[in-house]
Amino acid sequence: MVPLIDLPPQSRARVVEIYAGRGLKTRLLQMGLTPGTELEIVFNDRRIVVIRFRETIVTLSRGIAMKILVEPVEKSL
Repeated sequence: MVPLIDLPPQSRARVVEIYAGRGLKTRLLQMGLTPGTELEIVFNDRRIVVIRFRETIVTLSRGIAMKILVEPVEKSL
């Protein structure tokens, strides 16, 4: 498991856990960013991370991205 912030653009990952306060965790879960969700990193410049999942694009701050633990997933051909 690695923090979302550590993955390069165009990589894919699966959400394992969100280590955040109740408010932030609830908000991310309501957006559909739940454990098991596969996502793609669209952009990562270490200040913001742009991700795509479930036909949604979301921009996360570095602080929030560090609280989302993921496991890298091989890209399917």
